[in-house]
Amino acid sequence: MGFFFRKIEKQIDSYQHELIETHYREVDNMYRQIRGWRHDYRNHIQTMKAYAAAKDWDAVQHYLDLLDEDLTTVDTVIKTGNSMTDAILNSKISLAKAKGIEVVADAHIPVKLKSSEIDLCCIIGNLFDNAIEASLKLPEEQRLIRVYMDMKNTQLYISFTNFTAGKKMKKEGKLFRSTKGEGHGFGLVRIDAIVERLDGYISRNSEDGAFTTEILLPQV
Repeated sequence: MGFFFRKIEKQIDSYQHELIETHYREVDNMYRQIRGWRHDYRNHIQTMKAYAAAKDWDAVQHYLDLLDEDLTTVDTVIKTGNSMTDAILNSKISLAKAKGIEVVADAHIPVKLKSSEIDLCCIIGNLFDNAIEASLKLPEEQRLIRVYMDMKNTQLYISFTNFTAGKKMKKEGKLFRSTKGEGHGFGLVRIDAIVERLDGYISRNSEDGAFTTEILLPQV
């Protein structure tokens, strides 16, 4: 039995490491794009000045449209007050939008938190990945993820809700029965382990057409 649990723990640790690397790659890619756009800013201005000097207003308009489209893909959609949370949230929001999923996010977080960046990365990343995966089963016009994060007295409150294509799921222990892959299960276990270690609280609610996860993490 001990060997079995050690094997599971090893698999979870391996999955966690892979997950963190994936999240940081996404964040790094987003900021790489932002740095690249800023680097080319002067060139963009010079190009538009040349079009304007030639009174080629159609070319100016077309170039502005291209820049607007390019910048939208790396725009910082949400500013929470906490740089690490900004990075992971904006990375995942950008990923969701690229997959045709609307995201409504409202987050306000102190600059300093007791919870570590690694823990928050795992929690937010897993919640977003699960919500994105569930949303892709819906027609594009029905896809929606709602994210809310704020302080409730001395606790950080995190809420994720996504629309689903399925009916209300049955609960098995603390989790809901799922037909998703191995990684999904490890993600849920990892979230629960972090919340438990931080003396937090987690609640999952499945209804017809929607799934919600709520988490409270003490910050004192």
